[in-house]
Amino acid sequence: MKPGRGLRIAEQIQRDLAELIRREVRDPRVGLVTISGVEVTPDYAHAKVYFTVIGADAAQALAGLNAAAGHLHNLLFRRLQIHTVPRLSFVHDRSVERGFEIDRLIERAVGARSGVDGGAEGGGEVDAAPDGVATPSAGRD
Repeated sequence: MKPGRGLRIAEQIQRDLAELIRREVRDPRVGLVTISGVEVTPDYAHAKVYFTVIGADAAQALAGLNAAAGHLHNLLFRRLQIHTVPRLSFVHDRSVERGFEIDRLIERAVGARSGVDGGAEGGGEVDAAPDGVATPSAGRD
């Protein structure tokens, strides 16, 4: 097996599935799905397909995608020029949701901190002294 071949196959499966889901899957549970990544086992027998969904419940989209997995596998078999097309296993990718949650937490922490500081002039700045020790700049001219 050539180095990087598995990665190239995973990327091709990702591109093809994005198009096939948009064109071929008519299940209303699926909604607007984005394929965020594909991991293929070294023997190409199985592929984990990570997806995000907008405008639909993730559990419903997962059920719809799993119901269409066999059909999508057959369509991939016609497109890909490889001997073994992996069986598809869909997994909801929560990284985008976690990113939004982290953003909300950061904004809440910054808002709480700015409320505590009370907008004190120069209170948040730090100057480095010549000896390398950081000292607060409050009260300096």
